[in-house]
Amino acid sequence: MADRKRAFFIGTIFILIGMILGLGIASQMNFHTTGIAEDKTISPLSVEMLTKNNQAMAEIVAAVKPSVVNISSTSKVKGETVQSPFSDDPFFRRFFGDKFGFSDKPREYKRSGLGSGVIVDKRGYILTNNHVVKGADEIKVKLSDNREFKGEVIGSDPKTDLAVVKINTDNLPVIQLGNSDELKAGETVLAIGNPFGLNQTVTSGIVSATGRANVGIADYEDFIQTDAAINPGNSGGALVNIKGELIGINTAILSTTGGYQGIGFAIPSNMAKTVMESLIKSGKVVRGWLGIYIQPLTPDLAKQFGLGDEKGILVGDVIEDSPAEKAGIQRGDVILEFNGKKVEDPRSLRNMVSATNPNDEVSVKLVREGQQRTVRVKITELSDEQQKLSGNFENQLAGVHVQQVTPEIKKNLDVPKRVSGVIVTNIEAGSPADGILMKDDIVMEIDKKPVKSINDYDAMVSKLKADKNILILVFRQGSAFYVTLPAK
Repeated sequence: MADRKRAFFIGTIFILIGMILGLGIASQMNFHTTGIAEDKTISPLSVEMLTKNNQAMAEIVAAVKPSVVNISSTSKVKGETVQSPFSDDPFFRRFFGDKFGFSDKPREYKRSGLGSGVIVDKRGYILTNNHVVKGADEIKVKLSDNREFKGEVIGSDPKTDLAVVKINTDNLPVIQLGNSDELKAGETVLAIGNPFGLNQTVTSGIVSATGRANVGIADYEDFIQTDAAINPGNSGGALVNIKGELIGINTAILSTTGGYQGIGFAIPSNMAKTVMESLIKSGKVVRGWLGIYIQPLTPDLAKQFGLGDEKGILVGDVIEDSPAEKAGIQRGDVILEFNGKKVEDPRSLRNMVSATNPNDEVSVKLVREGQQRTVRVKITELSDEQQKLSGNFENQLAGVHVQQVTPEIKKNLDVPKRVSGVIVTNIEAGSPADGILMKDDIVMEIDKKPVKSINDYDAMVSKLKADKNILILVFRQGSAFYVTLPAK
């Protein structure tokens, strides 16, 4: 018994000693932890800077949000005729007739869509995307104060994916338009819209790049790329800079999942302004026309034409009786500047010309046979027929850009004299011909009819239907063979 008491007493002493040591270690740990926290205190200057930044962002959002609206559209869609699961049963057909289970009329149902818009005029004009309101039978516009109005499409332009909607009210909060030409990669931007129907959602990011083209979204592309989160429903919403100015109309995302992945595209405000003013004034977009076929100036071509590091585009052909021909522009000229602005690629020149008002006279700086010269050109209006001849076809050759095969091209590509036609200079991403035709292919025949010139090509392709196969004879890398572009 005494031994048990002695063991209990000794154990109690050890427990007390352990508790005392534990408290001492904990005290030391607490001391060191406190020391670390004290060493990393946030300075008042940092807090002040972050507070000012937060306040500035909040002020921008508060100023811009009232001009961003929610647009909901409804369209009637006809589906297939309805058939009963018992329609083929002989028993039911015997008693109810051969038409049992069938509906004579196609089923009709309503399809809804959600998007965003930006108020650009106190009289009720709203800028949005064409795909937000395309085919809509009914449009409702919901303002930031929850008022709702019926919207009317004043005009739309599928070639830039822009549209103008009007509501019958006035004295609306209008956003100020900024100069998108001054925008630079790295600038802070805010995207405001209604993703997934969540009204007045704000996200922030930076400008990832400017002048993005060949994305396959529209015919005239000059997109601002941003990593500000853009999701379905943001289309038509505002992309604003730190001044609260509209510098872009959010249009699309690049995604493998359908949701945000850090790459969004917005139409620059300068392009949107030009299209908007034309739609409001005449209900359609009036574009300028120069009348040339152009191609990129590659390093090899630049060397052949005796150029150094200059950037520009090569004139492959000049349309007869066009503004370019009247001004003296010739095949083989390299255009460096248009109306005082540098031309770096075909996309930039195309956008510059289309944004020029008809009857305006502009200067074009070019290089011919190693000598720089400047000519004056009076721009005319691009007609509907000329737009068809510019390569904007609604069939399997949509997005395929061609030029006349010149003696220089034949020499550079080692093409036999017997081969004639047009050469493929570019195939846009998403084109039905992508992967079948290739850059530098020479199109010799279309549906067994010879192609001798650009005019032949345009006349043939403009008559082709998308629901029929197209047979093309091409010359590629020393041999000629047939390819088929399957019907859509």
